[in-house]
Amino acid sequence: MAQLWGGRFTKETDRLVYNFNASLSFDKRLYKQDIKGSMAHASMLAKQGILTELEKEEILSGLQEILKDIESGKLEFSPEYEDIHSFVEANLIARKGDAGKKLHTGRSRNDQVALDMKMYVRDEIQETDELLKELLETLQKLMEENLHTYMPGFTHLQKAQPVTAAHHLGAYFEMFKRDRSRLKDTGKRLNLCPLGSGALAGTTYPLNREYTAQALGFDGPTLNSMDSVADRDYLIEFLSDLSMIMMHLSRFCEEMILWNSNEYQFVEIDDAYSTGSSIMPQKKNPDIAELVRGKTGRVYGALMSLLTTMKGIPLAYNKDMQEDKELAFDAMDTAKGCIALFNGMLSTLEFKKENMEKSAKNGFTNATDAADYLVNKGVPFRDAHGIVGRLVLYCLEKNISLDEMSLEAYKAISPVFEEDIYEAISMKNCVEKRNTIGAPGSEAMKEVLKQNKKYLEE
Repeated sequence: MAQLWGGRFTKETDRLVYNFNASLSFDKRLYKQDIKGSMAHASMLAKQGILTELEKEEILSGLQEILKDIESGKLEFSPEYEDIHSFVEANLIARKGDAGKKLHTGRSRNDQVALDMKMYVRDEIQETDELLKELLETLQKLMEENLHTYMPGFTHLQKAQPVTAAHHLGAYFEMFKRDRSRLKDTGKRLNLCPLGSGALAGTTYPLNREYTAQALGFDGPTLNSMDSVADRDYLIEFLSDLSMIMMHLSRFCEEMILWNSNEYQFVEIDDAYSTGSSIMPQKKNPDIAELVRGKTGRVYGALMSLLTTMKGIPLAYNKDMQEDKELAFDAMDTAKGCIALFNGMLSTLEFKKENMEKSAKNGFTNATDAADYLVNKGVPFRDAHGIVGRLVLYCLEKNISLDEMSLEAYKAISPVFEEDIYEAISMKNCVEKRNTIGAPGSEAMKEVLKQNKKYLEE
């Protein structure tokens, strides 16, 4: 068992204890960050005169060889090593001897793993953000194509007022835009470098922490060594960001599942993102949407797990904090996979425009506009509300829509109605009259699309 410690121990660790303690099986994915951090640390040690230039070059060449061999598959991760740090260092010592043994000068695994995780999360934020931008570009395209695709808007899952598919999709554009903003904020807050904090109390070596921070793309060094090694706020915050993203995806999936159903028939999900039934030949199941919806709980679980792990930990580092990785890595992979798959499903979606408009008409979504029509004719709103309620009741009894009522029937309920009621309650008029910014009217939506385009180009 290759370990970075052992001098004060007289017995070998029990194999079961060793396996329980080891983390290489999951922290091996930090190898790039670990090697990059070690290279910056070695360069700083040489700059400060703690290592010779020759020792630095030996270490850097050794680390570059290890990185190359890992990525080519020549060097495989072996369970004899406790974690990624011991794996890299042991291989460096095997290749470079005494020079390799000097790499860990002025450093602890505590600040080393804090650095690795921060750098890893920073990379994950970038990858997640790029996937969200691609999703927003798909949404923008669909919004441009569906400015005049009329459909019912809902409250309480009841048809409420007519909107357009562009307007409905635009709500999700805003959600994912906020998600990107949260990712950016998290990235900004985490971007201070913990390297050089040691185990918890710094070191007596004359390290240049500003140098390593700059070399690794951080805004500067952290200002408290105890907090540096005990902090996982940035990871909790990132998992919270991912949970919000998954919540938004799940809501979107729920609507796609409903809209794809035989009862709604608003959309047709592409065959590539559907599956059939083993027994019912007519079935076309929205499995990808359902899986994204289901995997949301998996990401929430990672967030709750880490919050619970951290809630009772005294300063500074404790081994509990090793539990920050497995579920977090799974959540990151899950969220990225879900964004990519959902984007593929959305980009191939077929909107059944006639069904959507028909549903809006049959759901009395223009009832509010009928009331507004009466108000514009001088009827008090409360009276107008009651009159339109009677109109709806009449239509329900006759199984017709407001558009299908005769003018005679309108006048029987209120003599104020004239021929122009039909234009006033047309789907087009109901939507197009709403042109304050943020509303579904095409003029308002064109302004939003213009702003969206500018946002995506920034």
